[in-house]
Amino acid sequence: MLAAGAGFKRGALMRNGGAAAWAMGLALMVSAAMGLPAAAQQRGDWPAFGNDPGGSQYSILDQINTANVRRLKLAWTHRSGDVSARGSATGPTALEAVPIHVNDTLYYCTPFNRVFALDPATGREKWVFDPHIGKEGAAALNSNPRRAGICRSVAYWQAQAPVAGQACQKRIFKADVFGHVYAIDADTGAPCADFGAADGHPGYVTHADFDSFGTNDASRGATSGPIVIGDLVVAAAGARDSISDANNGIVRAFDARTGALKWAFDPIPPAHAHDTGAANVWSTMSADPERNLVFVPTTSPSSDYYGANRTYDIPLADATVALSAATGVPVWHFQATHHDLFDFDLPGHPLLVTIRKDGAQIPVAIQQTKQGRVIVLNRDTGAQVFPIEERPVPASDVPGEAAAPTQPFPLSPEPFSRQMLTEDDMWGLTPLDRAWCKAEFRKLRYEGPFTPPSERGTLIFPFGGGNWGGVAFDPAHNLLIAKGQNLALKVRLIKKTSPDKSPSDKPTADQPTSEDPLTGTDLVGTPYRAEAGLFVSPLGITCTPPPFGTVTAIDMDTGRVKWQVPLGQTKYWGITAPAALKWGSPNIGGPMVTGGGLVFVGASMDARLRALDVQTGAELWQADLPAPGMAVPMTYMSGGKQFVVMAAGGNSRVSPDISDALMAFTLSE
Repeated sequence: MLAAGAGFKRGALMRNGGAAAWAMGLALMVSAAMGLPAAAQQRGDWPAFGNDPGGSQYSILDQINTANVRRLKLAWTHRSGDVSARGSATGPTALEAVPIHVNDTLYYCTPFNRVFALDPATGREKWVFDPHIGKEGAAALNSNPRRAGICRSVAYWQAQAPVAGQACQKRIFKADVFGHVYAIDADTGAPCADFGAADGHPGYVTHADFDSFGTNDASRGATSGPIVIGDLVVAAAGARDSISDANNGIVRAFDARTGALKWAFDPIPPAHAHDTGAANVWSTMSADPERNLVFVPTTSPSSDYYGANRTYDIPLADATVALSAATGVPVWHFQATHHDLFDFDLPGHPLLVTIRKDGAQIPVAIQQTKQGRVIVLNRDTGAQVFPIEERPVPASDVPGEAAAPTQPFPLSPEPFSRQMLTEDDMWGLTPLDRAWCKAEFRKLRYEGPFTPPSERGTLIFPFGGGNWGGVAFDPAHNLLIAKGQNLALKVRLIKKTSPDKSPSDKPTADQPTSEDPLTGTDLVGTPYRAEAGLFVSPLGITCTPPPFGTVTAIDMDTGRVKWQVPLGQTKYWGITAPAALKWGSPNIGGPMVTGGGLVFVGASMDARLRALDVQTGAELWQADLPAPGMAVPMTYMSGGKQFVVMAAGGNSRVSPDISDALMAFTLSE
């Protein structure tokens, strides 16, 4: 871990809300719970990835509500043109962007490393930032060939005491797959030349300027955006977790004006900087300005499926870590998986909200997991708010491997995904593929959760559970809304018979990353390669029983599930049936909740945006999209109208349809 300055150079709240005084009090409570200034709520902004710094994915806006949501119609569509298929020169695209609304503008990023500023009422372009093209004779900020990469969000900063007539008093920050973090004038789209100037590259800073303690690993890029807290922009760097000595997952904080490094947090113990790596943050982060804390969800150390050469303690891997925003030093942490052999990266930011439990208001950090479990921690101390039990888990049979003897299991809240499988649970569209799944199940090693990878082949279940953006919190009803899936992963370790393949210096979008466990790969620096993929029949039909995707509401007072409904409709080989409505769909993305009593969610493979009743889960509205909406919806007010926006671009790794459509919906007159 590096200390401060360190680093090595290289409207109304709800429909039928009651009396005005009650509504005002509740509105203030909600704003406080979200950590968002009341003024931003009243303007109807959505100024950060999850709206508020704590990432609640909730808005108090209620112009669109349960009574009128059926009148929701498409208002405008923006198309960036940034879309390409697998096999193209730029690589396959995945549009997973969540726009922000601030400064009377909608900002979002594209798979081709561009940022668009739009008129929020019409979708008309105000400006476009493209670091690969120099303007007015200037050299391009990024000389790398353009290639597709995921960009989930951008961040916004503005000076507390702006200097009149001076540029870049309001800034958009954008990270990219090359490890750069750009500062852009929010009004004009021009690069902010003071940012990074001292390091010889005005307009951006780069993780490549600093030692990441990895060998043969140039993966420093980010897929999720930076966050802003005070006058700092905090950015994570990538790593390739199939390499034993991968880049350490260092998170860095830069001065929002100059780009000067203020601190760097390294989750890998210094004594083992070149023995292992990763434990990076590929998903979204959250912040608590009041407590001056930054919250990061870290991932597995490298290599991901084999840990015999990293049996020492790495407590900050697979952990929710609360960092001091002043120094980058951990204030507290909680490790969700010990000695990870399962690729159980924490897939989303901890939600920093205030729940009502046992008659008290408790500030918490709510962490979802890939196992479909929820970890609830006191935001000040990291203490368990709901009990968590260490339970014995299966031992490894891989020579030299020492799996953790116990793993943490939250006793409450109730999980939002299925937790166990039996042979009788195996599913298929026909008797033939069900029989295949049962036979395959018998071949695989599976002894419940945390069964380690093996040379025989292991079934890792639960797997899928939550993913990025997968949970939201409704403070009005004290409900956690979790989008989940019930999938299993097959992992087989294969002894290598030839030397390691050297990873490319310039990774491509097709190469496996810490977000893509579905590809077989060499585990560089180990005796094995790993074959990993979803547990499906030869017809491509999942062997795990439906529902494959769900939306769940959990009461945060009791920890009990209030309702759970299937999400999406699955079509296999062109076959649909009435039962398919109950199957749900595998999914990517997450929900948004509004003060109108609605849950908006895309995510499913059937390419639809849905609105559910937050109290019952009943579907009230849906709209067709040109491709799956594999992002998180967001909402804002403009010109007296509430808009709901969904990026409907799909993901060419998993969906047949891809697009570049950003779609805005509002109530018909």
